[in-house]
Amino acid sequence: MDPAPETGPDEVVTLVVKHLIKQGREADYEAWLRRIVRIAGERPGHLGVDVVRSQQNGLALFTCVLRYRSTDALERWLDSPERNDLIAEAAPMLADGDKTEVGGVNEFWFSPLADSAAKPPRWKQAVVTLFVILPLTLLVPLVWGPVLHLHPFLSNYVVATFLVTLTIVLLVVYLLMPAATRLFAPWLEASVKETL
Repeated sequence: MDPAPETGPDEVVTLVVKHLIKQGREADYEAWLRRIVRIAGERPGHLGVDVVRSQQNGLALFTCVLRYRSTDALERWLDSPERNDLIAEAAPMLADGDKTEVGGVNEFWFSPLADSAAKPPRWKQAVVTLFVILPLTLLVPLVWGPVLHLHPFLSNYVVATFLVTLTIVLLVVYLLMPAATRLFAPWLEASVKETL
């Protein structure tokens, strides 16, 4: 496992777990995965998980992206006897062991799913980011508009800009960018071949 990055007390950290599944063990792994996702979700500091299914060398590859409120919360889960027992239980189903990476929340928006793959070209990353941020820059000020006119303090240029920007950043980081990268994954993955 890579060492955990330095984070502040309020900075979200991400754990990426990659499991390559032995032929014929996919159904067993799916059942195990549902169980560990439920158990991990009950741990303090857990903020959510996304599971991406793909193929690598003809085998099923499951990439799980788990978000935690702090490095401490993540490390408590990684070092827990409960997780160790679950990983030991899954070991006979794994073709390449338990692969984990730890990083900041936004480091994995455009990370390739396969270890051997390159990141998508920057222009495609920019297009996806534009599709996420442009509608927000048009809609969020409209939504905040009536509230900002309720009090002179809120209608101050700096305060209004801060509130609108904060709303956009939170929506992008926690909700829309993870969803957009899943939605555009086939297009982004296809682009990896263009860079090789």
